[in-house]
Amino acid sequence: PKQLLRLFSDESLLGETAQRVKSIVPNDHLFILTNEAQVAPTREALSNHPDVQIIGEPAKRDTAPAAALATAMAYVQDPDAIIVLLPADQLIKDVEAFQRNLSDAITRANSGKSLISIAIKPTFPATGFGYLHLGEKQPTGASGTEVFSVKRFVEKPDLETAKSYLDSGEYAWNAGMFVWRASAFLNVADQHAPELSKFIRAFPKENQEQFLTENFSQLPKISVDYAIMEKATSVEAARAEFDWDDVGAWTAIPQHMSQDEDGNTIKGTALSLDSSNNILFSTKRQIAVCGVQDLVVVEVDDAVLVCHRDHVQNIKKLLPDLPEELV
Repeated sequence: PKQLLRLFSDESLLGETAQRVKSIVPNDHLFILTNEAQVAPTREALSNHPDVQIIGEPAKRDTAPAAALATAMAYVQDPDAIIVLLPADQLIKDVEAFQRNLSDAITRANSGKSLISIAIKPTFPATGFGYLHLGEKQPTGASGTEVFSVKRFVEKPDLETAKSYLDSGEYAWNAGMFVWRASAFLNVADQHAPELSKFIRAFPKENQEQFLTENFSQLPKISVDYAIMEKATSVEAARAEFDWDDVGAWTAIPQHMSQDEDGNTIKGTALSLDSSNNILFSTKRQIAVCGVQDLVVVEVDDAVLVCHRDHVQNIKKLLPDLPEELV
């Protein structure tokens, strides 16, 4: 999984995400939600993090059940707890700005009933991201973060629509980073997502693992945008001042790393001869390429991927045919 790879430093993307919030969130309040099959490698990637704070979801579901689980774990301790929900696989270099914006978002969520989304200022007309249509400006955060009401969530647009969004200045990328008070999320779930609401209200203080095993797989497979955010009457966006990339494909990596004289991007141990414009990533074994161009070659413990750069978006189509233990 992308979040467990050491793409840009000696830390995995997950490790970098955890490090970014440690000055804001006490370590005993930092929980990692992952698929049950990824618990062991996640614990290995965060070897100093308490095992009991790495939670394995017993079934593959979308972001709404994950958000409900996060909210339930906090709500059972304190109905007014603030939840910060962060994807573990994003690249953010300006940690100081991230912490400043996140602190303002937390304060804003704690002061009212709004659900807060972190909004990324678009830098190009992206067709692979969802958008937020920003509305009226709200009070600026204590650290200077601009806050806006959100008129609507917008699905991934075509190129012409994305260009119009960029030109208007009224839209931001939806980064999937959210902040809310547990009770505020539950109020929206009560009205629009009763299955999520029932799960949160029934979540116990004890025997949580057994409760998950018996109930999590029954939750609907739906994104938190569809289930909650698009239906909530009070959603606000805190506009990010930090850099951001979700590293959505292997071809996103070269813009964050240096290339050799032939345009090859190399991470790990790789040898290139008469080859150009390749992305070579190894974790342990030697990679060697000869006389090839425009390839992505990835070596990890249990698999090797060879793909043309023009087909990286099709990698997911391989998943149904892979052995179950690799998926």
